[in-house]
Amino acid sequence: MLVRLKRCIKHYLILRDKMVYHALGLSMHQPLGNLLGLHNSEESWEAKQILWAYDRPTRAIEGYEDVAKLHISFSGTLLKQFEDPAIRETFHDVIDIEDMLRRYRKSNIEFLGTGLYHPIYPLTPKEDWDAHTAWWIGLGRALLGRKDFNGFYPPEMGFCMEMIPMLKKYGYKYVIVDCWYIKPKREMRWEELRYRPYRACYDNEEIIVVPCDRGLSNAQASGLDPGWFKYEVAQRTKWCDFPALVTTWSDGENGGWFRNTNVEANFWGHFYRPILDDYKAGKLGFTPIHISDYLKKFAPKEEVEVYPGAWNTGEHWGGDFTQWTGSLLQKRGWDEIRNASAYYHRVKMTFEQSRKEIRDPEDVKNLIINAYDHLLMAETSCNFYWGSRWVYRAFDEIEKAYRLLDQAISQIPKK
Repeated sequence: MLVRLKRCIKHYLILRDKMVYHALGLSMHQPLGNLLGLHNSEESWEAKQILWAYDRPTRAIEGYEDVAKLHISFSGTLLKQFEDPAIRETFHDVIDIEDMLRRYRKSNIEFLGTGLYHPIYPLTPKEDWDAHTAWWIGLGRALLGRKDFNGFYPPEMGFCMEMIPMLKKYGYKYVIVDCWYIKPKREMRWEELRYRPYRACYDNEEIIVVPCDRGLSNAQASGLDPGWFKYEVAQRTKWCDFPALVTTWSDGENGGWFRNTNVEANFWGHFYRPILDDYKAGKLGFTPIHISDYLKKFAPKEEVEVYPGAWNTGEHWGGDFTQWTGSLLQKRGWDEIRNASAYYHRVKMTFEQSRKEIRDPEDVKNLIINAYDHLLMAETSCNFYWGSRWVYRAFDEIEKAYRLLDQAISQIPKK
């Protein structure tokens, strides 16, 4: 009887003092050249819908700045298109890209860093991780108006523990991971694996991993009702005896749910604004929050490991990366990327060792830099996502990289 009474009291205290927070994130991405490609095709209307989807978030949260706690990750390939004068001129009658970026810079949105050319880090040569990460930060600072980026959103949510030292080197404090890949060091309940950030350590470096709820994220991507979402959050967190952080993440421009030009029927008007209205009225049941603010309030103490994996594409389980490695041509593409990367780093090292003996070192340096840019473009995840259909794009970039590297090495005196 006493044990049962203690359990009832504990359950009452949990419900009375329950703290549930929601962090909502959107990933914005377009393959390099895709906007112009759509514009010059029979699907030019699609390019307009996509651009309006990028222009919409800051407009949708006007009047909600005090309660809207959005997170957005812009891929480097998308930001490069935003800064391209040709893109701005081509679509000036659709949106004013500079004005859109100005509104983003003024907003309270928490931007997360990512990789420059949207690489799947666990599949990409480790020697190239620094370039993807550092170059995105430079682009993000210039276009998004933030000096620092606390969080990192891995492209395709592809993460492995070996990334931790690299992320820490660039100042990241937390990284978003799929909840399915949390590897606890003790037996954990279902809700603990999904709604609680943890520390993860690798090679004496530590970062916070924030689990993303896969089920609720899938619903966010395809359309959901505010009432259903409130009920689901309440049911999923009802046994949480800790401050629960429900993190949902989805693409922010794909599908009619986000592209619908009727605001009242899309993500912003049908779901997000009503959620914020309920919060203002005290009827929501959970609190919208920025992840950085949650971590300041509730610093995680427990340590976990994380299995390598990417998001579930619907057709394949993300844990084995089959979506990007399943076909013979995809496998060959990754082999060639590894070979080209090794060749680039050999040429770069040879150049640095022989720089004083080269007739025109700046010319050779530019050849090597341009070659590396093509190699990094070859590593774009989109080149491998569509089975074997787009792998030729990676081969095209690899050939350009080899051509430039061959020119560079031919100008370096042989020792």
